[in-house]
Amino acid sequence: MSISTRISGFRSFVLSCFVVTVTVGLLPAQPARAQGLPLIRDTEIELLLNDYSQKIFRAAGLGTGRVTVRIVNNEAFNAFVVDGRNVFMNTGTLMMANTPNEVIGVLAHEAGHIAGGHMAALRSRIAKDQTRALLIQLLGIGAMIGGAVSGGDSGREIGSAGQGVMMGGNELIMRGLTAERRSQESAADQAGLSYLNATQQSGRGMLATFERFAGQELFSDAHRDAFARTHPVATDRLARLRQLVETSPYFNNTDPPDLQARHDMMRAKLSGYMEPPATVFNRYPVSNTSFPARYARAIASFRQGGGGLEQAISGADALIRDQPNNPYFWEIKGDFLQKAGRAQEAIGPLRKALQLHKGDAPLVSVQLAQALLQTKQAQYTNEAVDLLRKAVQREPDNASAYNTLGQAYYDKGLMAQAELARAQGLFYFGAVKQAQEFAKRAQNGLKAGSPDWVKADDIINFKPQT
Repeated sequence: MSISTRISGFRSFVLSCFVVTVTVGLLPAQPARAQGLPLIRDTEIELLLNDYSQKIFRAAGLGTGRVTVRIVNNEAFNAFVVDGRNVFMNTGTLMMANTPNEVIGVLAHEAGHIAGGHMAALRSRIAKDQTRALLIQLLGIGAMIGGAVSGGDSGREIGSAGQGVMMGGNELIMRGLTAERRSQESAADQAGLSYLNATQQSGRGMLATFERFAGQELFSDAHRDAFARTHPVATDRLARLRQLVETSPYFNNTDPPDLQARHDMMRAKLSGYMEPPATVFNRYPVSNTSFPARYARAIASFRQGGGGLEQAISGADALIRDQPNNPYFWEIKGDFLQKAGRAQEAIGPLRKALQLHKGDAPLVSVQLAQALLQTKQAQYTNEAVDLLRKAVQREPDNASAYNTLGQAYYDKGLMAQAELARAQGLFYFGAVKQAQEFAKRAQNGLKAGSPDWVKADDIINFKPQT
């Protein structure tokens, strides 16, 4: 079952990137294109991560809104950056981190990589090493060819020497990259701690994370977490980090209770949607009457199937009774009903969730629009179009919103607009060739030179970078 069919408010899309086996890597110019990392989206989790990160990003000189924290559907503990605009955080990291401070510490470290320009440095290094590797290979191949031409024992010796040149050259390149990685990791540690100090937050969470994985360097890659592989922790580096953290005047600062409560709800939500229901019920037994436990059990009940739907709705209703102004409780109830094929009943809870978000929740807007269209009632079509147009204004690269908008325009009989919206959805999903086909069809029904015609023309003439 795909993520998008089993996660409340979670919207699955795929992002293509080339990640070098260090913390940083290379990303195509259009980051949300084609296949690669499976990302999930959820309003509650994204807003919480935004609250975790914004003070850190400002302290790092990255401003507000420039860097986005994206959630990777992967159970391993890991986080990484691939450009200067995104930090990628695995769901496993969010579920394993016991406190907000642990996640904030990871974010501070990754912000250190971005602020330090480590991606640009790595790109430059790789470009130089590619040239160097080519020269080494040419030298090695030349020696091997020379040996083959001359023949005899001396020929075999020269050929072996040629292979040695290539192997030795590659080893030197890897040593250089490894040394640079260690330097960048240490710099990111110190930068991250400076951001934590600037925002009067403890580095205890960062230290706990690196201490946790330091011992894994003794294991083979098959038995090491991704974070331990991509963030090597040398003994001296860990000692320096511990000294800096423990001497900080903010070492004993703790997370505010309301932030910890939101963190616990996030972990419960992820558990409910991503772990087997039996695991969820074991982790959050009925004897646990806390909000996170009830949240997780309601979601897990829905995912059980069968009679679990009514139990899930009952659980959501009980949560709503206790916290009627919590938009996420209304959202999961609407999600349960919509996914169960009861779109008409889902409209009310989703509208309430959007109202509690004061209309500013594009993911909820898209889900509400989808429910409206699923009823097949013409009276809802204009409302769906309005919701979706606002959603794409707020998030211009939301492929799901464009695809749903295409359906809404189709239902209204606006074929050219429907083709254009489908083209935009495919484009932002990464299917450029299919997007260009839809854009060409859209242009045939649009007035030449109009804003929509120009949008279609931009897609038609787009040339992916190689």
